[in-house]
Amino acid sequence: MTAPANQLRATPPAGHALNVEKIRAEFPILHQQVHGKPLVYLDNAATSQKPRDVIDAISRYYERDNANIHRGVHALSERATEAYEAARCAAQNFLGAALPSEIIFVRGTTEAINLVAQTFGRTRVGAGDEVIVTTMEHHSNIVPWQMLCGEKGAKLRVAPISDRGELDLEEFQKLLGPKTRLVALTHVSNALGTINPIREIVRMAHDRNVPVLVDGAQAVPHLKVDVRDLGCDFYAFSGHKVYGPTGIGVLYGKSDLLAAMPPYQGGGDMISSVTFEKTTYNKVPFKFEAGTPDVAGAIGLGAAFAYVNGLGIEKIGAHEHALLAHATEAVSAIPGVRLIGTAPQKAGVLSFLIDDIHPHDIGTILDQEGIAIRTGHHCSEPVMHRFGIPATARASFALYNTFQEVDALVRGIAKVREVFA
Repeated sequence: MTAPANQLRATPPAGHALNVEKIRAEFPILHQQVHGKPLVYLDNAATSQKPRDVIDAISRYYERDNANIHRGVHALSERATEAYEAARCAAQNFLGAALPSEIIFVRGTTEAINLVAQTFGRTRVGAGDEVIVTTMEHHSNIVPWQMLCGEKGAKLRVAPISDRGELDLEEFQKLLGPKTRLVALTHVSNALGTINPIREIVRMAHDRNVPVLVDGAQAVPHLKVDVRDLGCDFYAFSGHKVYGPTGIGVLYGKSDLLAAMPPYQGGGDMISSVTFEKTTYNKVPFKFEAGTPDVAGAIGLGAAFAYVNGLGIEKIGAHEHALLAHATEAVSAIPGVRLIGTAPQKAGVLSFLIDDIHPHDIGTILDQEGIAIRTGHHCSEPVMHRFGIPATARASFALYNTFQEVDALVRGIAKVREVFA
């Protein structure tokens, strides 16, 4: 976890340095110019770039092993099936899950949360019940629960956050009650970078027998995640945030909960037998993976796990921590800059405003300098409402970013202020 602001280190601790120059050579997309300037890619919270290992794994599948899985007896199908299921085991190990069957492949975090809402939620939430979320949630962890509560006549309760962007744990605990059926919250805020104390939150909820779903989309690229250590009941993330392909993600669920949940979709491979009178369903995890899955995406995601594991998530986290510390100090020192999200525990994200300049204008000018950031409400409009702003400019960091790129961002912000002077 990131240290309090007054303890932030601008360099990684001894023994935790990455060879960033070597790493950057492994990401083909980084070696280009944008508007005649070297690309500075600081939009990693939206999607990360892909190393050659991931690109090659996907290409090899399509060049050598492309076939449908689970239902074929020929060599290509058997190889594809083996690679797909190996990726499931890689996901299990990456999250510290007890069993491969606790890993469901989905399109991403959004589908994972909708799966839980439409299966577990529909069977557990009724009229007058309550679902708790937080003010800092991404829309994908708000809208599915709004839809469920609207359908069931339940109530969505919202835990507040402080001016620094921290979850108010006292108010959260007050919301837990006999009508609470589920807590759904983010591990790391995509708009603020705040790291939530998931273990403590899970303990509070479990003391009242309330299950917890964690949106881990912004956590897995930066933090070591062990779902059994966290104690959560569900954990969801998207592959493209952690150097894998788009269109693939993971839902972890505890075995007993997944076994009791009805299927999300009907179709091939999620069945054991079908007649016009009755269908019996396949076992978990296949019960939730109807139709032909994204085989190439799963294989690419498995390669991404191997890449991250090869570098070491602790080293990655230390490097990104140092980048964030350097950026926080340098950007906050610029006149007219206001940081949004100043919690002492943060990962990967620096959101800011410059005077009364619209964030879209900030992003457009930075783009002309070759610097890619994200501007807008980041699919987290309630966060913006909480701080009384329409949007922010957001720089977000990854393992291949450098201190020189942070300095380029600082120079770019100075250019923005010059343009609007």
